[in-house]
Amino acid sequence: MNRIFRSFLDKFVVVFIDDILVYSRSLEDHCEDLRLVLEVLRERQLYAKLSKCEFWLSEVRFLGHVISTEGIVVDPTKVEAVIQWECPRTATEIRSFVGLEG
Repeated sequence: MNRIFRSFLDKFVVVFIDDILVYSRSLEDHCEDLRLVLEVLRERQLYAKLSKCEFWLSEVRFLGHVISTEGIVVDPTKVEAVIQWECPRTATEIRSFVGLEG
């Protein structure tokens, strides 16, 4: 996918494996950018499963982050377990916590 969308990457497209995110500064730009992406998919005879597509979102959860017009922040649901974790008191509990953190 990266090769297919090389000319669009970091301009208005982000690709991760088979996920394609299209972002734009304005609604008009977004319509055009989305049209270009869908055209490329059609030319390459690649098809998006409509039930997995989401359009015109102002906020997206992607790879552990929440991306919106306000910026990019860590997805709070991904760090909730760490925040709720009791403070480790023993060496075993510390190793367990560090193992969770990876």
